[in-house]
Amino acid sequence: MFKNIFKTTISLVTKPSAAWKELSGKKDDDSEQFLSGYVYPYTGMIALAAFVGILLTHKDFELQVALKSAILAFLSYLGAFWLAAYLLDEALRGFFVREKNIKLCRYFVGYSLTLMFALKIIQCLLPEDFFFIPYLAIYTAYIVWEGAIPYMEMSEKEQMRFTGIASVIIILTPYAIEYFIKLLMPGLRLV
Repeated sequence: MFKNIFKTTISLVTKPSAAWKELSGKKDDDSEQFLSGYVYPYTGMIALAAFVGILLTHKDFELQVALKSAILAFLSYLGAFWLAAYLLDEALRGFFVREKNIKLCRYFVGYSLTLMFALKIIQCLLPEDFFFIPYLAIYTAYIVWEGAIPYMEMSEKEQMRFTGIASVIIILTPYAIEYFIKLLMPGLRLV
């Protein structure tokens, strides 16, 4: 399972065009297998990295802060997956006059979030001096661009608009969910 996750991550980041063509053949796979074999392990690794990262980068052994960090990271990225898939499905119907296909949107969002999943794991394990890591998530827009035609079957005329809408949804959703979680549950604030 982790070998497949690593292989897919490397493929989507280094050669997204070829990766999307390969992944388009897996659209009809079992969605539960996709969730339990790709999305859930990634969000679990994010939570583990957030927990371990706090223990490694903070001076004192702060179990409470490490648990808060793990919960916040887990909820932000798992919630982002579900919310982004729903919003993208609604955008397909509203902006592109397509039939709703939540399963396809889940696959697309899950694979498009791959870089952001990996960056979050790296960010959690490194000290706060590496503040620029979240800005690398902008590359997600290129991954979405490459997947628009072969995976989502957009026309070339729709590709730019789809990329803009999907990229905004996919990139901003984890940060929006984290913000609202901190707003609604002040106890999860780390400092």
